[in-house]
Amino acid sequence: MRFDKNKYAIVRKVLSKNEADIFYSYLLNKRKLANALFENKLISPFCFDYGTWNDTQVPDTYSLYGDLLMDTLLEKMQPLMEKTTKLKLFPNYSYTRVYKKGDILKRHKDRNSCEISTTLNLGGDSWPIYLEPSGQENKKGIEVNLNPGDMLIYRGCDLEHWREPFEGETCGQVFLHYNNEDSDIEGQKLYDGRICLGLPQGFRNCQ
Repeated sequence: MRFDKNKYAIVRKVLSKNEADIFYSYLLNKRKLANALFENKLISPFCFDYGTWNDTQVPDTYSLYGDLLMDTLLEKMQPLMEKTTKLKLFPNYSYTRVYKKGDILKRHKDRNSCEISTTLNLGGDSWPIYLEPSGQENKKGIEVNLNPGDMLIYRGCDLEHWREPFEGETCGQVFLHYNNEDSDIEGQKLYDGRICLGLPQGFRNCQ
């Protein structure tokens, strides 16, 4: 499947089952940590450094921006991303979610820092993602099923993508976002405007 022709590509087993499970277990433990810190009022309710349940795209679901481990995965996946897309990329940020039963991801296109993106299944229950390769809005789209360790690479700013209501219990996904070095997209910045990887979203636009 050629990314340059289809604007998306599926890459299987970029992480082994054991590797994916380590990342998934880490993400679940990070969620437990964040919950304990908030419940015991050890951090401000406005602190997003350990993750948040305030993501407006998927409300009341744990999400985490720019975690150092996940940003390290962003960096390590860059050569494979470049090989698959045949583009010279620079890394922007990682974003993870632990979806819960009943969650839905509405049809959308991504912001400019997500020109070339991937969603990588870390574990939990299966939940297909849909995308529309033609770039036309409101078409039926295609269904993509990913096993733990598989990833879907796609042009996030060009293709609508979404998920139907989740019928499982939990599902962990990490999104890795890059830009094409030769792109003329407005406002793109290395590391999403942070001075280095691993910084939370409050450090954006500090370059």
